[in-house]
Amino acid sequence: MITGSIVALVTPMQAGSLNIDWPSLKGLVEWHIQQGTNGIVAVGTTGESSTLNVTEHKEVIRVIVEQVAGRIPVIAGTGANSTAEAISLTKAAHAAGADACLLVTPYYNKPTQEGLYLHYKEIAEAVDINQILYNVPGRTSCDMQPDTVARLSKLTNIVGIKEATGDLSRMGALKAGCGDGFAIYSGDDATAREMMQMGGHGDISVTANVAPKLMSDMCSAALAGDSERAAKIDMSLALLHAALFLESNPIPVKWALCEMGLMENVLRLPMTPLSREYQDTVVAALNAAGITK
Repeated sequence: MITGSIVALVTPMQAGSLNIDWPSLKGLVEWHIQQGTNGIVAVGTTGESSTLNVTEHKEVIRVIVEQVAGRIPVIAGTGANSTAEAISLTKAAHAAGADACLLVTPYYNKPTQEGLYLHYKEIAEAVDINQILYNVPGRTSCDMQPDTVARLSKLTNIVGIKEATGDLSRMGALKAGCGDGFAIYSGDDATAREMMQMGGHGDISVTANVAPKLMSDMCSAALAGDSERAAKIDMSLALLHAALFLESNPIPVKWALCEMGLMENVLRLPMTPLSREYQDTVVAALNAAGITK
C-alpha cells in the first residue's frame, strides 16, 4: 500500500510556446525525492490533464516514471469521462511502468452510481494494474457514494480511493464497506490530517508541491499516531492550504512555484495566471510556512 504524502504534481510549461518544460519537470521530481515526498501523481487535475493532448499525457507519465527510476511510487492520472479513453490511458501508464493509476470519476456526463460501477469495473478488467478511484464532485459534478466504492473495492486491482469532498463523515462508511486492505487517501489538504487520524492512509496533495518536506513530516506524524506533532506542522500550513485554492487549482500553486524559482508561471487557456489581488495572500501563506525563495 502506498502511504504518506503523495504530491499531485504540476506540469511545468514554457512561456511563449506553451510546450511542456521537460527540464523543470525532471527538476521537480528530483526535488520531491530529496525532500521526502512519498509518491508522485503524474497528470492529475493539478497536472492540467484537461489541457494536455493524449500524446503529451502519456509522455509526461513516461518521463516521470523514468526520472523516478523506482525510488518512490508513481501513480498515473488516467481518468476520463469516456470509458474507452480511460482504458487507453491506463494501458499506456501500465506499459510505461507506473505503479498505479488514479481514475477520476467521469465529468460532465454525470453517470448514475451503476454507471460508475460499470465504468470502473470495465477498466479494472481491461488493465492489470492497481487502480485508485478519485472522487472530487466539486470539479466533476459527479459524487461517487460510499456504497459504490464498497462494491468496487471487491475487485482485486481496485486498491483505494482519493476522497476529495473534505467530508470526514464519509470515513466511517468507507472503512466499514471497504475493509482494512483498501487505501483511503485525502484529496483535501485542509482536512487531510484529520482523515489520517481517523484511519486514512495518506494525502494526495496540492500543498506538497510547495511544501514537500513539511507535508511529508505531517503525514508521517499523523500516520504514526503523533497527533500533537502532526497538528503543529499542519497549523503552520493552514494558510497555505487555503491560499492555494483562492482561484482554481493549479493557478495559485503554479504562481507560488514560480515565486520560489522552480519553474515559469505558465498555464494553458482557459486557465489564467493568478490575479494580482491574491498574490500577497499567497506570499504571506508561504512565509507563514517558512518557505522562501
